[in-house]
Amino acid sequence: MKIDDLAGKAVLITGSSTGIGAAVARGFGAQGMRVAVHGNSNMEQAEQVAADVRAAGGEAVVLRADVRDATACTELVETACKAFGRLDILINNAGGLVRRSPIRDASDDLFDEVVGLNARSVFSCSRAALPFMERQNGGVIISTTSLAARNGGGGRSVLYAASKGFVSSFTRGLAKEVARFNIRVNAVAPGVIDKPDKSASTPAHQIDAALRMTPMRRQGNLEECVGAYLYLSSHALSSFVTGQVIEVNGGLLMP
Repeated sequence: MKIDDLAGKAVLITGSSTGIGAAVARGFGAQGMRVAVHGNSNMEQAEQVAADVRAAGGEAVVLRADVRDATACTELVETACKAFGRLDILINNAGGLVRRSPIRDASDDLFDEVVGLNARSVFSCSRAALPFMERQNGGVIISTTSLAARNGGGGRSVLYAASKGFVSSFTRGLAKEVARFNIRVNAVAPGVIDKPDKSASTPAHQIDAALRMTPMRRQGNLEECVGAYLYLSSHALSSFVTGQVIEVNGGLLMP
């Protein structure tokens, strides 16, 4: 499926060396887009994703940054803009649970890491992208939030859920603030998605419990998340959509 207005658009996808971000990068590549693939600890995989983007018909550059650091986020956005001469779309996808811990045992360092990765990165990258998009008279920002933002998360993942709650609220508030600049801001909230690192962060019994409550009785796959990002990126498909969180969860939680 080709979405004509996406061809040639420039996009930066944070956290796109693996998982949902990598799947979205490949999907954008198939639309003939110019994709800045971002990684930090998985640069070999980031290079492979970039190769896949090129093979699919897009252009790609690979950028490295620790998005927990605000200055690094600013430099990342500026480098992506310089590489393509513009930035049409920012996908704030970098994030992760980091480590499960009950709040009574959670250290300040864990708080800083979880909030830095999931919340500060979204704030910092969005802030850096706005001047470029304003000068272009428009743009799109899409952030990856989570089902956890609405249900408080699974066991011992309060910090992760809270940080994703920030992402969802930030999305709605920023959408109001920048609509006058023709910038649309939305988010995608995946549910239980079958990712390579899923078993490392989520115990099997938690996954099984979630699947029993999911009307579709299965996990989603990475490719099933991509369509939401394509839809929200396309002016032709979603020009009057802003401040929304698109749920991709097989019916596990409904608005």
